[in-house]
Amino acid sequence: MPSALITGITGQDGPYLAELLMSKGYDVYGMVRGQNNPKRRYVEAIVPGINLLTGDLTDFSSLDRALNTSQPDEVYNLGAISYVAYSWENAMVTSDVTGKGVLNILEAVRLYSGKDIEKVRFYQASSSEMFGKVQEVPQRESTLLWPRSPYGVSKVFGHYMTINYRESYGMHASSGILFNHESPRRGFEFVTRKVTSSVARIKLGLQEHITLGNLDAKRDWGFAGDYVDAMYRMLQQPEPDDYVIATGQTHSVRELLDVAFNHVGIDDWQRYVRQDPSLMRPAEVDLLIGDSSKAREKLGWEPKVTFSELIKMMVEHDIHEQTFLTR
Repeated sequence: MPSALITGITGQDGPYLAELLMSKGYDVYGMVRGQNNPKRRYVEAIVPGINLLTGDLTDFSSLDRALNTSQPDEVYNLGAISYVAYSWENAMVTSDVTGKGVLNILEAVRLYSGKDIEKVRFYQASSSEMFGKVQEVPQRESTLLWPRSPYGVSKVFGHYMTINYRESYGMHASSGILFNHESPRRGFEFVTRKVTSSVARIKLGLQEHITLGNLDAKRDWGFAGDYVDAMYRMLQQPEPDDYVIATGQTHSVRELLDVAFNHVGIDDWQRYVRQDPSLMRPAEVDLLIGDSSKAREKLGWEPKVTFSELIKMMVEHDIHEQTFLTR
């Protein structure tokens, strides 16, 4: 039975990846930060049978213990301070976890592997936020990186450190440059879930309006369940590499509102939406759209869930959840 260690198991992608790996016969370990992490029970509930370990990307000794306990064939580093807006408020913490944390786990894997450097295959969760002030449309693996947030800068550090360990030590280390991917498991602080949960509450008469920032920002949104499949495929390749994972389609926040409100029978959402300048980013990323040709050709990967299907899925989930909570 192959073994896999997932950092950031309490985030959106971790449980989807764990479910996928367990369906393929893996013994899966997830690393949880802090002994009293409130999300621990959440993960145990949706991924029965997973092995949870306590660890922290900023604590090298805990990474060493996690590797020796899990004895992994594959390590998926999904751990990060992932909310971009938060990174301006806490740039140091974001840099330590999202940036230097990648170096810590890479070095821990290298030392654990010893002379058999390909003993463990490594995946780094890179991000489309690295493109920032985009220099090319669409963005591909060779596009110049120009991050526009402390989060994006930290991801660039981790991305290049992964490449450096691959080239310096011969590690089987790959990076997935994932564009925005969402699901009903997305945190409420992210704009997609903020919209779908608010639309559900407005439909049920529990909320009067939603307050947002930039309605014209455009993103390439896909389904998280599709994207973790790409992560797995990367580590099954004979040679490590970097891959853009995206739908190749871009949509604005206004389009997101259109689909969400239309799904509950509201054609004109203007009177339900307010804008607050304080929710604008200090440095906005205006247009992200990825070219995933390389992943489609080499990995045989392609997205299955469309943007419209994704948003409707999330609205339906939030209506069901809110109905259950108000009973």
